Amino acid sequence: MRFEFATATRIIFGPGAVREAPQIAVQFGRRALVVTGRNPSRADALCAALSDQGVSTERFCVPGEPEIETVRTGVNQARQMAAEGVIAFGGGSALDAGKAIAAMARNPGDVLDYLEVIGGGKSLPGPGLPFIAIPTTAGTGSEVTRNAVLASPEHRVKVSLRSPLMLAKVALVDPELTHDLPREVTASTGLDALTQLIEPFVCCRPNPMVDALCVEGIRRAARSLRAACADGRNASAREDMALASLFGGLALANAGLGAVHGFAGPIGGMFPAPHGAVCAALLPHAMAANLAALRLRQPDSPVLGRFDRLGQILTGDASAAADDAVSWVLSLVRDLRIPKLGAYGITPAVIPVLVEKAAQASSMKANPIPLTAAELTEILQQAL
Repeated sequence: MRFEFATATRIIFGPGAVREAPQIAVQFGRRALVVTGRNPSRADALCAALSDQGVSTERFCVPGEPEIETVRTGVNQARQMAAEGVIAFGGGSALDAGKAIAAMARNPGDVLDYLEVIGGGKSLPGPGLPFIAIPTTAGTGSEVTRNAVLASPEHRVKVSLRSPLMLAKVALVDPELTHDLPREVTASTGLDALTQLIEPFVCCRPNPMVDALCVEGIRRAARSLRAACADGRNASAREDMALASLFGGLALANAGLGAVHGFAGPIGGMFPAPHGAVCAALLPHAMAANLAALRLRQPDSPVLGRFDRLGQILTGDASAAADDAVSWVLSLVRDLRIPKLGAYGITPAVIPVLVEKAAQASSMKANPIPLTAAELTEILQQAL
């Protein structure tokens, strides 16, 4: 047995953890670029606290999912202010943008030189600016991953800037920051977190540390996602979901994902569809397709036993099996009123293009079994 596990240098989890940010940030310097989501005023208290600690800040707003040009603009701002660190405060888009800006602010060349698939795919030659990640949603786990997902409108795809050198110096995970999230955001980001626990658990390159995180994370998400959607102020449910999101990020960064995320990149690059909602719509159908393919072509695969275990964790029933896992997720997606992919303008006509792009996606490499074009097509047809 051999495996590797890499993550942020330091993870701090708990209610009120965000209040530790100023004392941590000052250790890296006196000038910080604060990367926020579409509402930069949410970071007012953080910036005021940083100022009190002697850290001057400028803000960089990321109003939607980050694009290549977003990173270029942010890098210019970081260099012009001579930033000594980057603090990302927001959802997955802000965290990914902040991570990429921090990486490129101290490395030569253009971000396209280092991007997968559409870029040069070069390795980052050195570390970027110190990066502190403070998530305000519970879904992507981006605070502990080593990649940033960036959209390229020109290529109509989303791809990753990826390097172990991009891992955060500190990840501050404060469940209280998620208490005011709208129900729809709670549902879609929560299902993204669940996807990022299920896919590594059944992927083709699991490891024991990832397994432990996935089992605990899936259990917490299964018991608390509905509760968090029903009552955003349910502190226990919010804590469970924040932890599930964190564990999902740790899992995907150290094992891999699968067909859901293989599709999510191309779909996000071609259509204005939120990443979490896309994953939610695809998840039960990808699970069903993987099960059918394993039973047909690899009936002795140990992954089938993992699907059985998944059914037991999700349902809480020791006698549950793999098909119960699919049924449970289908019911959850229905109960949380997740839109079908057709709601974002995706039609049957684009399925062949999406299937071709998904087959080449890096996430697809960890799928438990290679899926045929017909099987990938069936997943999309069911999700429409």
